[in-house]
Amino acid sequence: MRKFDTKIQYLKYKVLREVARQAWNDTLYDNILDIPKIIVPGKEPTMRCCVYKERAIVAERVKLAMGGNKENPNVIEVIDVACDECPVGGFEVTNACRGCLAHRCEDVCRFGALSFDNDHVAHIDKSKCKECGACAKVCPYTAIVSRKRPCQNACKIKAISMNENKAATINNDKCISCGACVYQCPFGAIMDKSFMLNAIDLLKKSSEGRNYKMYAVVAPSISSQFTYAKLGQVITGIKLLGFHTVVEAALGADMVALAESKEFAEKGFLTSSCCPAFVDYIHKSFPELEPFISHNLSPMAAIAKYIKETDKNAKVIFIGPCTAKKAEVQKESVKPYVDAALTFEELQALFDSCDIDITTLEEGVLDNASYFGRIFARCGGLSEAVAEGLKEQGLDNFELNSCSCDGIEACRTALLKKSKNLLDANFIEGMACSGGCIGGAGCLTHGAKSKADVDKYGNEAMEKTISDAVALLK
Repeated sequence: MRKFDTKIQYLKYKVLREVARQAWNDTLYDNILDIPKIIVPGKEPTMRCCVYKERAIVAERVKLAMGGNKENPNVIEVIDVACDECPVGGFEVTNACRGCLAHRCEDVCRFGALSFDNDHVAHIDKSKCKECGACAKVCPYTAIVSRKRPCQNACKIKAISMNENKAATINNDKCISCGACVYQCPFGAIMDKSFMLNAIDLLKKSSEGRNYKMYAVVAPSISSQFTYAKLGQVITGIKLLGFHTVVEAALGADMVALAESKEFAEKGFLTSSCCPAFVDYIHKSFPELEPFISHNLSPMAAIAKYIKETDKNAKVIFIGPCTAKKAEVQKESVKPYVDAALTFEELQALFDSCDIDITTLEEGVLDNASYFGRIFARCGGLSEAVAEGLKEQGLDNFELNSCSCDGIEACRTALLKKSKNLLDANFIEGMACSGGCIGGAGCLTHGAKSKADVDKYGNEAMEKTISDAVALLK
């Protein structure tokens, strides 16, 4: 029964599960020093040079599972002691260099960084190289390669660099908390902070008779996760954790689709507000485009706001695939509505910390949203929903010419074109993760099948129009 894509995810999960188990039992702070020994038993190392280093790294993971460095506002942190196995080389000449006479690499280098030995083999002077990559592009033998670390390759906005100790460091002024580096680091040296303890505390107090109800708002991408069980069983499992009600964030997406389509018709050009990493990217890298960002809350915040306005005793926990949601819930505009954000990885840890085997459970029902709200989970779904919103509100005389951006690189291209008035579109759907929310760093699994799962989930919706779904709220 495979629950995770990688062994790194499994290691992260084991720490989360043990921290959660101790928290449920009120023994966390008594046993905190024993957790590394529980995760890494025995005397022989399995992953690192020695068992002591393995345990030191687990100890840092425990800190992040408990909320991480409170002085660092970023939800993504580097575990320095774990970040020491990757080469830091930049562009290098490999032994594929044949010592050719053309020397095209030298001709294109504007910084004089290329030289040749007596055998005409190329060498790069690191003190002169600017990492532009021009030499690599023209080499006929592809003998010049970039030795960038996986985290740097994953971070398309260039928020990661190396410090004096050759450990990765994150520039918070650039980072958008998308978590691409978290998922791609092969040593698990970059991790998102967990606010799981906040959720457990609320759930425990609720079960002890505190006068509030716990609501779980689940992202539509849940349909592509927990592939070893049925979705209805996952919903029942969430309720067994202590949640009173499970609500679809897709219903918030329906609300946003109607409001955003109306806003689009009024303004004539809009960028979406659903992906917090995309919105943060505009703020940090394209501030001149801030006026075009939709003024609507994200689906998560929209439905949470409705819940809290309807039930004054509600506490809301969001569960989804997104590390950037953890940053979003800290914003003043969202903080009153969402009490904590968890990932699917953390939900799995919560299930197992309570010994809940969801495969044995009866199927619960999750039916709040329309087809269009549910397909927000994959790239292109938001644009389809806005087009439907225009149609249902009689605004389809406003033609939607959408640019659906699959990943932050595509977002950058669209925003750059718009900043230069070269974009042939009047609506930018920005999805920072590849594939959309189904590619989020907090997913249990990633893959092409996820899109099909989301579409199938959408087609199963009882409400066939956005208006029908939203009408149920009135």
